[in-house]
Amino acid sequence: MSEQHRIVVVGTGFAGIGMAVRLKQAGYDDFVVLERADDVGGTWRDNTYPGCRCDVPSHLYSFSFAPNPEWSSTFSPQPEIEDYLRKVTDAFGVRPHIRFGHAVETADRVDGKWQITTSQGTFTADILLSGMGPLAEPSSPKLPGIEDFEGEVFHSARWNHDLNLSGRKVAVIGTGASAIQFVPAIQPEVEELHLFQRTPPWVMPRPDRKISAAEKAVYRRFPLVQKAIRAGIYWGRESMVLGFAKLPAIMKQAQKVAEKHLAHQVRDPLLRAKLTPDFTLGCKRVLISDDYYPAVARPNVEVVTDAIAEVTPTGIVTTDGVKHEVDTIIYGTGFKVTDLPVMDMVHGRDGVSLREAWADGMEAHLGTAINGFPNFFLLIGPNTGLGHSSMVFMIESQIAYIVDALKTMDAQGLQEVEVRRDVQRAFVDGVRSSMRNTVWTRGGCSSWYLDAEGRNTTLWPSFTFRFRQLTRRFDASEYQTLAM
Repeated sequence: MSEQHRIVVVGTGFAGIGMAVRLKQAGYDDFVVLERADDVGGTWRDNTYPGCRCDVPSHLYSFSFAPNPEWSSTFSPQPEIEDYLRKVTDAFGVRPHIRFGHAVETADRVDGKWQITTSQGTFTADILLSGMGPLAEPSSPKLPGIEDFEGEVFHSARWNHDLNLSGRKVAVIGTGASAIQFVPAIQPEVEELHLFQRTPPWVMPRPDRKISAAEKAVYRRFPLVQKAIRAGIYWGRESMVLGFAKLPAIMKQAQKVAEKHLAHQVRDPLLRAKLTPDFTLGCKRVLISDDYYPAVARPNVEVVTDAIAEVTPTGIVTTDGVKHEVDTIIYGTGFKVTDLPVMDMVHGRDGVSLREAWADGMEAHLGTAINGFPNFFLLIGPNTGLGHSSMVFMIESQIAYIVDALKTMDAQGLQEVEVRRDVQRAFVDGVRSSMRNTVWTRGGCSSWYLDAEGRNTTLWPSFTFRFRQLTRRFDASEYQTLAM
């Protein structure tokens, strides 16, 4: 028997939990949230590597409707964010709606309904809302010979906590946002750390500090104080858009801060040269850390810039012919951002999959609605990512848009809504035009922001308040509609 509901939400990260809370607040109770794991948290549940924390200030990286006066520091560690999502889930009565251990396998539009097949049964829904974010499926390189390696291999997003790294010879592949956090955490423990770097990142100082008990008491008693601080952080972050997308010369000035940070923390000129990027700050994700450079400068760390030729049973051979003896390989290689698993799961009108619909690149109207997929809305969809601020702000904007879509459907007696192709095309063309002169496109790098064709289908190329303006109201005239 298929379980039937008006709405099915997939995922329990910030997107899925936020969506569920707002559905309940809007009076929609006939919904379930499907989650493959046994608890909520999304990427903040899955990424438990040592040193994991957020690089967006705590006060901004939370729901506007659920401020947290108990953050321990200005940049939250992973366990606190995971705990925050659990508390929001329970405080707003969402947990009874969640079906844990239900991994979505397929979702098909059949006879005006969504048929969702999971690892524990099927569901039928009028409306499907996807909160399967882009940081869900780890991306691991296909290294020649890796199947013959006799040591331990794992991805940072699937950290092996049962493995004692003390005294081990560890290879870390990748120098992205995860690696710069876990490398300093494991460096004092391992005997040797071989850091395989394809491209060095720009690293800015981390302005982190502990939040005092007095501050927390003020936030608890006077919530408006924390709200004001949040607003100040928000507008400060918004000003960064000028450098990323409007005035590239600003990035050149900001880059000097990163250059001084590197020069101050790495005295060895040869190592400093290895760690100096050859692209403009912001082209790749800007990283923040005060302990990464000191860690890689330690005597037991080797930064390897030659490409990997093959993996042997006992090590890694680089293209210069050198064999690096290691007994552990840790991938810090990020996620499948432009090759999302949802692309093969979801099939819309006429059985067309998202992958087929996106053959020329990911695209969606407002990053949320897709032509050919009636009554389907995607949270954290194409071109909603950020290089400067909090994704929670973007998620809440999309959630408000979807709730307004539901209210409009009820008010106008609509059974089905599907964004018009011309509307979607106009929005996507506008985004791509705005992207042309940004640092992400012209900064001289190749990044995970770009797809195989070099298109930036990931980031939002403007201010987040502009995105909120665009998603403030659902306009039914932009959609093909079917009355009940």
